Amino acid sequence: MCGIFCLLRLSPTQLKCDKTVYEYLKRRGPNSSQDLTVTGADLLYQCVFSAHVLHMRGLLTPQPVQDSTGNVLVWNGEIFGGLPVRPEENDTNILAQQLSACNNASEILSVLSSVQGPWAFVYYQQAGDYLWFGRDFFGRRSLLWKFDVEGNALTLTSVAAHASGPDQSLWQEVPAVGVYRIDLKALAETGSVTFEIYPWAHKGNEILSPCNETKWESLPGHCTAIMNQSGLVLTSAMCPLNMSVPKLISDTELHPNSHPSVEDLQQLLASREQKNEVKSLVDVLSEAVRRRVQCLPFGVRDNPPPTDGQATVAILFSGGIDSMILAALADRHIPAHQPIDLLNVAFKLQDRVTQKAPTKRPNKHKNKSTGCSVAVDSQLSSPFDVPDRITGKAGLKELQDLNPERRWNFVEINVTQEELQKMRQECISHLVHPLDTVLDDSIGCAVWFAARGAGFITGDNEQRLFTSSAKVILTGIGADEQLAGYSRHRVRFKTSGYEGLIQELAMELGRISSRNLGRDDRVIGDHGKEARFPYLDEDVVSYLNSLPVWEKADLSLPRGVGEKLLLRLTAKELGLGPSAVLPKRAMQFGSRIAKLENSHEKASDKCKRLLTE
Repeated sequence: MCGIFCLLRLSPTQLKCDKTVYEYLKRRGPNSSQDLTVTGADLLYQCVFSAHVLHMRGLLTPQPVQDSTGNVLVWNGEIFGGLPVRPEENDTNILAQQLSACNNASEILSVLSSVQGPWAFVYYQQAGDYLWFGRDFFGRRSLLWKFDVEGNALTLTSVAAHASGPDQSLWQEVPAVGVYRIDLKALAETGSVTFEIYPWAHKGNEILSPCNETKWESLPGHCTAIMNQSGLVLTSAMCPLNMSVPKLISDTELHPNSHPSVEDLQQLLASREQKNEVKSLVDVLSEAVRRRVQCLPFGVRDNPPPTDGQATVAILFSGGIDSMILAALADRHIPAHQPIDLLNVAFKLQDRVTQKAPTKRPNKHKNKSTGCSVAVDSQLSSPFDVPDRITGKAGLKELQDLNPERRWNFVEINVTQEELQKMRQECISHLVHPLDTVLDDSIGCAVWFAARGAGFITGDNEQRLFTSSAKVILTGIGADEQLAGYSRHRVRFKTSGYEGLIQELAMELGRISSRNLGRDDRVIGDHGKEARFPYLDEDVVSYLNSLPVWEKADLSLPRGVGEKLLLRLTAKELGLGPSAVLPKRAMQFGSRIAKLENSHEKASDKCKRLLTE
């Protein structure tokens, strides 16, 4: 992973990278930092590149990468498939070599189309004076842009800084609709910036990212965007979403208001003959996790491999089904002597909740009572025993039963309101920017503290301070969007049936790049760590897209079973227990950051707390 930056300027004004932005870029890439300036013929333009590398693959490769003919690449991505990369090789070098061999736009698009994995890049093509840039289909890596009218300059960067005054809204996320090309000679002649768009399309040229008005709300001022005149596209590696609707809806054997159990899943697994679908999902998701936990630095002298007591991989962990499955599959592919860090974040409950805490510990009888009783007792025992902490500890017990030989580091990350406000003001507001809603604030802050990994672990009945050493952080983003995990999916199903649900799921994947992933990449990357998204692996998405919706979810069944049904059956097949039937709980509610500072806010409201002085 890297922090990448490119400043394209036409005037002699010596604009430079903002010092705050430069520092945030360096935090993303602590292992190598370099700058490079390319000047066009007759001094018509200048491209200032800056790249800051977090060493994650093969041998350390400083960036920007410039070849013998003058082409320049800054790359923030991972190649998990599509192009062959051996363990000792660095994917940045592989991609740079492939692009250097390209003679035209069609060949460049062919190379980029073949890459499986997250990416954002800027590429200067010396022959023809072109500047290419863009993000992968899901926007799993951040890329922002702005145009400075006074300085006549375009800036592209992984991360920006929130500014006050008239400049505060200039930064926008680059839409993940395809890749863009700027003709630098034409730019120098006209003085105006025009982006040629090469959109994503399925095989057969069904364009997935039309250039309509809604997509261009984030177009920089004084810039224009046009579809490329040659009709060229990026070919998506994923198959289209199965839009079929069932002719008959079978009667459910579970009452919608019943309390689901693991036995219910066992019954469904036997009765619905979904063994093949479950096995296929286990196979494709396991391979996606394997790629992400085994693609690590090779032969590093300056950064020796971690000792047996340090983890290379961590998981954003609530004890819910998405993170539990990632943990169970990571356990298959990480050497047995290495720990796995489970990062569990909690925000301190308000005094009105904790003041009722009992003065004595719950007795053994209460600890053996029902899950609801345990949850209530636990919630009153500590100001940090929020719902995700309680389910996280229960999930830890399941994983210990699944593999008692593995060292599972359950990292309890406790955040007070004072620390939240301090870190939001100092850095998180800049990382979340240009997103600005209450939801962006809640999720951005929760993920930032979780990814930092600073808390404590408990062992031998003792607590000790602990900070996760893992550079790779697995997250469960993508499961809810594909498998109808949100409450709004159930509402849509009730009002519009399967046809409406399918439309909702199609919309979810289409907008995921602008809602979640760029923000989370900026927030996690700030710690010199890399977010990896197994549920958004191209092969996983293709497999789930190929299935009819009723094999992925059955929203006539109760909460805890019907949503993400296929994933719940997969959890049971992997040997997981009660976590397989836990209903969805959003991170902002499970960690209790939501409404911590203002109980009257809506998620879509503009968040005033993100404004800096």
